[in-house]
This record gives sequence, structure tokens and C-alpha cells, in this order.
Amino acid sequence: MKKFLTLLASTLLILVLAACGTSEGNSEESSNGSTSDSASEEGSSSEQQSEEVKELKIGASSTPHAEILEEAKPLLKEKGIELNIETYQDYILPNKDLSSGAIDANYFQHTPYLEDQKKEFGYDFASIGPVHIEPMGVYSKSINSIDEIPEGTEVIMSRSVADHGRILSLFESKGIIELKEGIDKQSAKIEDIAKNPKNLEFSADVDAGLLPQNYEREEDALVAINTNYAIEAGLNPTEDSLFMEGAESPYANLLVTKSENKDSEALQTVLEVLQSEEIKQFMKEEYNGAIVPVSK
Repeated sequence: MKKFLTLLASTLLILVLAACGTSEGNSEESSNGSTSDSASEEGSSSEQQSEEVKELKIGASSTPHAEILEEAKPLLKEKGIELNIETYQDYILPNKDLSSGAIDANYFQHTPYLEDQKKEFGYDFASIGPVHIEPMGVYSKSINSIDEIPEGTEVIMSRSVADHGRILSLFESKGIIELKEGIDKQSAKIEDIAKNPKNLEFSADVDAGLLPQNYEREEDALVAINTNYAIEAGLNPTEDSLFMEGAESPYANLLVTKSENKDSEALQTVLEVLQSEEIKQFMKEEYNGAIVPVSK
């Protein structure tokens, strides 16, 4: 009888343990299944989020272009665009990087410069649209008015040929020189000066980024400085320049991309935000008239 009871107890114990094992296995299986489903849901959600957010990399001059893009970042994020900004200190690399595909677009150049670069390097680029104008200014340490410009004064300007017509046209608009009749003034060269009553000496052999240094060093000279470099050097174009372009300047800075991407919905959205009232207001308040937003 004792043997029978012992055998019965052993059998019951085995059955209980087996039941527990099965229950734990099912529980673990259920738990694993739940985790798998959860991971699947998370993966799907992450996939969906990545489809909704479009990442763009835009190259820009550090001032003011990159600063304007920084202001536009949160507005673009609301529209599903994650903006990465690559800053540059020169005018050559942004187009090289756009051509190689390192960036999706750039924002630093005006139409004459863009056309000059396309002709020289064969770039297949297109403008998505204009954003702002940076009026060119002429500065001097010692000369305080146009009437005081001494005869034979040196005029230092950028070696960039695309800027020459712009600077010469500015001098002509102030009655300081006259250009030959019938020429395209945007592409005018020094040799296109017809009248130069003050015998000014125009020197065009300085990199644009070094013009502020020439202004500090050459006290008796006139220096034509691009507004972005003037601002970087702590100059206020509206207060510190001897004279500058007005808002009617045709040299609007453009958002540029490869021709094949011109109609990209994401890049069109970037232009829309850069031309928005919020960004226009930022430009007016931040740059005190040195940067002029374009009208659509």
C-alpha cells in the first residue's frame, strides 16, 4: 500500500511539473510574440516617420545666408523638412559641392555670378527663386563724402568679374564715372569706362573675403565690399558706407539647385518659407536695412 501511495504521489508531482512547464512555455511564447509585434509596430512607425520627414542639405555663406536658414529651420520642420546647413567662407566651393551632389542646393549667389560660373565650369544649375538683395557698398576710412574724393584715389574691388559691372554701375549712378554707351552694364569691365573726371584707379585683384582687411589698411582708398563680408567684419552698410546700392538692385541672392531638381517639392517649400513674411521680418529687424527681402 505504501508503495502504491508513493507511486501515486510521484505521478501527480510529474503531472504538476509538466503542467507548470507548459504554462511557462506558453507564457514565454506569448511574451515573445508580444515583443515581436511591438517591435514590428515600432519599426513600422519609424518607417512612416522617415517617409514623412525629408532631409535637405543646403550650402550657404555664413553671413547672412546661413543665419537666415537657421531662422527658417523650425518653420521648415513644421512642414516635414529637416534642414542641414553647410556653411562656406568662399564663393567657389558651394557650386563645386552642389555639382558633386554633396549638397542639395545652395544659397549665396546672384544671377550674374551664377551665369558666369555655369559658363566657366559647365554647371547644369537652375535658380529656384530669389530671396534677398545685399546692396553693394563703397567704404573709406578717410573720405567722408563723394565730393571729397581726391583725384587719383584707388578703388579696390573684388577680383570676381561678376561684380565688376555691378560696382562700375554703382559709381556711374553716383555721377563719379560714365560708362560707354550701348554696353551691357551688368557685364561692364574697367576698360568700358568712358569718362573718369577724378582719374580714379580701379584695382580688381583682391579676393572678396579680404576686402574688409583692405578697408582697414588702405585709409585713403575706396573699397567696394560685398554686404555679407561687410557684416562679418562688423560694418553696418547703411551707416558705415560712403554710398551703396538702393533696394532696386537687380542682384538678388538666389536659392540654386541642379536643373533636374528645380521642381522638387521640398526645395519649392524651402523657397516658400524663405520668402515668407516671418523671414522677411527677421531680415528687416536683424540687419537694419543691410539686407533687403525680395518681393514675390
